[in-house]
Amino acid sequence: MNFEAQRVIEALRSGVSSRAVGHYFSSARPELMRQLSRELDQVMESGDSSGMVITGRYGEGKTHLLNTVVNLAHNNNMVVSLLSLSKETPFDKLYLVYQKLVSNTYLPGRLQPGFEQLLQDLTPNSQAAQDILSFTSKHLETDKLFFVFRSYLHVDDPDDKYLLLADLEGDFISTSRLRQVYKRIFGQAARFATPFTKSRHSTDYFAMLSHLFKLLGFNGWVILFDEGELVGRLGKKARLKAYSNMASFLFPEQYSHLESTFSIFALTASFIEDVIEGRHEYENLNSVYVERSEREPVEKVLNSIKTAAQLQALSPAEIKVVLEQLRDFHAQAYDWPANLDIEQVLKATETRGYLLRTRIRAAVELLDQLYQYGQAGDIRINELGEPQYLEDELPALDDCLLES
Repeated sequence: MNFEAQRVIEALRSGVSSRAVGHYFSSARPELMRQLSRELDQVMESGDSSGMVITGRYGEGKTHLLNTVVNLAHNNNMVVSLLSLSKETPFDKLYLVYQKLVSNTYLPGRLQPGFEQLLQDLTPNSQAAQDILSFTSKHLETDKLFFVFRSYLHVDDPDDKYLLLADLEGDFISTSRLRQVYKRIFGQAARFATPFTKSRHSTDYFAMLSHLFKLLGFNGWVILFDEGELVGRLGKKARLKAYSNMASFLFPEQYSHLESTFSIFALTASFIEDVIEGRHEYENLNSVYVERSEREPVEKVLNSIKTAAQLQALSPAEIKVVLEQLRDFHAQAYDWPANLDIEQVLKATETRGYLLRTRIRAAVELLDQLYQYGQAGDIRINELGEPQYLEDELPALDDCLLES
């Protein structure tokens, strides 16, 4: 039996996409994959940053597409972060997003997330260390990260080093504690040019990471945001703030300092009708933001969502190719011949609804039955309904806590 093939089949059986599935099932939507490949090439060659929005119906392969991009980026020596938005990761609060993003950041060739090893390899007198100190002191909105990095590079106390590393990973150290650590190491006070506030200056950390990855020899950073439609569950002002934050990733050349970064937001196709039109986002924008400079990034994000390419349902020929791959993987996974005409699989799954995910699960069930019993019975997998996301005006727990 092939245990890697088993892992792929089990993921497909559950209906949950994975990096392994994205690695082996990457042939669908070849034109879109070529476009994404060109986008990554542009980032690597120019060093510029950009972003895009992808929409699609529930169950039509948005998450699978993102997992395919993970493998494409890693093959190009790019760092990848893949994050699903949630109530615990609301996009109106980038300091929460950053912490979650770090814990879902994968270096090429690494199975475990994180970038701690990169920091441990930095030495105080190295060219890389001098570069990052210069960058954090001159090119960000605040200079807090300069004091964090300088302290980290020279610290001896393990507890202080842990606090500084935790800060770089998103568990921000308080200003007073950072002052104490800095004075203990260097015998002088840390004098901040601009006080750091996590609600306003968290983009400094994203910019720092993008610079660090490029500095240490990676070809860029790919950031993938799944379940982007959950922005629609936020309250009116929080949604507008989330759109403004999205502009930092979709239009980084204008609204952030990201370097060699490519970002994708995946949303359900119904977001336009349910949220942008249903909740009158353009009217909300004009009523909340008076200044043109505040409205512009939000307008650009709303426009990019409305004009985004929608994942089209796979053609019969493309579905046939996917099911052929699935049949062959099932045969490898359980070491059986699987001498089954693919037309039989197509016929057995075509009544399972329009969702690609559901048809794949139905095909796996059919193959399971043939493998175990030698014949197929009733397929119990049915079409899953698309979830509805209702506005949630209740404050998150974090809103009730005082900002450090």
